Amino acid sequence: MKNHLTSESVCQGHPDKLCDYIADSILDACLSSDAYSRVACEVMATKGRIIVAGEITSRTKVNIRETVRTALSESGYNPKEFTISVFLHNQSSDIAGGVDTALEIREAEGKVDELGAGDQGTVYGYATDETPTCIPLPLELSHRICSILDKCRKNGTIMGIRSDGKAQVSVEYDDGIPVRVAAVIVSVQHERDKNLDTLKGELIEKVLEPAFSHFPLDAHTRILINPSGRFVEGGPAADTGLTGRKIMVDTYGGLALHGGGAFSGKDATKVDRSGAYMARMIAKTIVAAGLAKRCGVAISYAIGKAEPVAVHVHTFATGNIDDEQLADAVRTVFSLKPKDIIEELGLRSPIYNLTSCYGHFGNSLFAWEQVSERYIEALKGELDHDH
Repeated sequence: MKNHLTSESVCQGHPDKLCDYIADSILDACLSSDAYSRVACEVMATKGRIIVAGEITSRTKVNIRETVRTALSESGYNPKEFTISVFLHNQSSDIAGGVDTALEIREAEGKVDELGAGDQGTVYGYATDETPTCIPLPLELSHRICSILDKCRKNGTIMGIRSDGKAQVSVEYDDGIPVRVAAVIVSVQHERDKNLDTLKGELIEKVLEPAFSHFPLDAHTRILINPSGRFVEGGPAADTGLTGRKIMVDTYGGLALHGGGAFSGKDATKVDRSGAYMARMIAKTIVAAGLAKRCGVAISYAIGKAEPVAVHVHTFATGNIDDEQLADAVRTVFSLKPKDIIEELGLRSPIYNLTSCYGHFGNSLFAWEQVSERYIEALKGELDHDH
């Protein structure tokens, strides 16, 4: 049976992604001086103005405005064109109390240091064997387009383009196997005097050809470049940006479940970030172990409680082990408590502005993307023991 799956990505200077990048840059600045900083930072970008709001508790003071200016410059904008407003206060003492001492410890009147989850909700991880990165192919291709497009802008390979842009790829599948690229859409902001025919030719040669080198376009692939026509007005001047508004770009391109929690600007005690990273690592481990071709992992938390209240594994009828057995094995092999996740994945380090563009998953730089033989063997051993 044939069907089409579509995902999009956005460039670093897209208004929403700009806000994610600023928020994660602020988080990194806090963690660089105090690894135990608590950060929940939101950013809004509109014409000539950046607004930073939220809760930050840190033992040192960060120059927020200077951090914003640096992030703007790195994203292709002139910081002098923006007024920066900052509205920050400390984390709520009620939230801090539940995070600092988990419910299990409070109930037992224990003295053990244990973090409670910084929020409630369900987080999802996903992996598929259709690409080496275990990311759905339409999303991987979309990310690749935007990454190359940004490089071409920064190094001058393509002149006269600006930092706002996005890409979308539709892939045709036959019985679950990707067979061809059906359509590609690229929109990129450009200078007023940029010739659109020249731009189209440059994008095909210098962006699309390398982006699709491993999964080529064919004669019937529909290519649409700047389909709205002229794209001179862009960035926050044309479209207000907000943190957390590109959650499908950040995760699995709309091709897997999502709990609704955004990532950027949040420290790792917020399990909608750290828990989602661990869920991804587990799903990727299951696929790498040959236990399924596709896998989704769901972990549900209660605010202030360390252990999750539920764990679910779904292999979409591609697994060779019962999903319930697999979920039991996951709970035995992996520690899903926030403190253990933070330590396992090194989440007190200032790594986050690297995550904010081209997706939080699929980049081998990140600890949650590493497949450990130790965990593969532990999973298989637990499943053999169950049998």
